[in-house]
Amino acid sequence: MDLAALEEIRRVKYRYLRCVDMKLWDEIAEVFTPEATADYGTPALGEPVRLTGRDAVVAFLRGKLGPGIITAHFASQPEIDIEGDTASGTWCFEDTVIATGYGVVIKGAAFYEDRYARGEDGRWRISHTGYVRTYEMMLSLADLPSLKITANRWAAQPAG
Repeated sequence: MDLAALEEIRRVKYRYLRCVDMKLWDEIAEVFTPEATADYGTPALGEPVRLTGRDAVVAFLRGKLGPGIITAHFASQPEIDIEGDTASGTWCFEDTVIATGYGVVIKGAAFYEDRYARGEDGRWRISHTGYVRTYEMMLSLADLPSLKITANRWAAQPAG
């Protein structure tokens, strides 16, 4: 197995997750191939989300996970198979979404099913990412009267 390629694929997935949580929308575009697809199977949005093209994926993430949404994604246990300039991977992941504007906390888990392609520039990128939840739960912030968010990188800062 090409261990250098394996590490590069791991890093592109980690970069994807970091960019989502840090809201680095310009940087996240670089992790996808131009024709990338995404299938996000989350009940919180009502119906599964199916996107085609890097621009559509980035626009969706930017629109749904803006500054009023705090996220934390953790992926591990990758199973990656490489065949030449393409690869596939399965990742276990858990996430927490705090949507203060909607008054909810969402927690869930799934297995990402990804495909990757090595570009002409030699860099690995995600050509498909997607998941179907193994579970998802939602809590109302009203049910958590002692909850106090003591840090939020995207909260409006008081003038002063």
